[in-house]
Amino acid sequence: MSSTTPLDFTPRPKAAPVVRRVLAQAGLELRLLLRNGEQLLLTLVIPVLLLVGFSIVPILDAGTASRVDFLAPGVLALATMSTAFTGQAISTGFERRYGVLKRLGATPLTRLGLLAAKTLAVLVIQLLQAVLISTVAFLLGWSPQGGAVGVLSVVLLMVLATAAFSALALLMAGTLRAEATLAAANLVYVILLGLGGVVFPVDLFPPALLPFVEALPITALSTGLRTVLAEGAAMPLGPVLVLLAWSVVGAALAGRFFRWE
Repeated sequence: MSSTTPLDFTPRPKAAPVVRRVLAQAGLELRLLLRNGEQLLLTLVIPVLLLVGFSIVPILDAGTASRVDFLAPGVLALATMSTAFTGQAISTGFERRYGVLKRLGATPLTRLGLLAAKTLAVLVIQLLQAVLISTVAFLLGWSPQGGAVGVLSVVLLMVLATAAFSALALLMAGTLRAEATLAAANLVYVILLGLGGVVFPVDLFPPALLPFVEALPITALSTGLRTVLAEGAAMPLGPVLVLLAWSVVGAALAGRFFRWE
């Protein structure tokens, strides 16, 4: 006669590990981003059109550098902002309006966990953006500088910028109504496109305005990328510190003021 071990049916309710929760949400966010045609237009088509248009049409004074060498870093910065800030703020704002975030709030996923998941999804989209924009730029005659060290510098700058823009997007989407977020995100996009050194050099602005312009995250990113890719310089400390400050402050504010509904 054989004995059997009794089965233990005692429930063990507990949340999954933090990393698993964040990765699961990041996968969902990525699938939603890839299915959204309007966001793909904003994040992929518009930056490529700006790159091609301003590179071919001689309306940009890039000084001694070729137009595409000047434009490519700025367009990469614009694509980063389009995905991490504008698109994410709008989509999160309407998720909040339709009660999606309210349901997420009932799960073990925290505010910072949601921020981390959305940031990871955005980083994957940005990798696709960088490949597409770089391919188009190479076809237009782009000659990036910096070598392997430059690649590492670019990765660090874009990761910091993504964290900063994602935090600001969630702060906006988590405090304003969806319609207000839609209007504000698009307004900020247009303003930063003009002020951020994307298609025009920042030294064209009046000296009294320069400190404000240089403190913007889009300016820090475009200037940093241009310093590395167009000039072949080492890691630019100033833009790194600006992006780091925006990342820390933005994450703290988003974690404090973000509302699920």
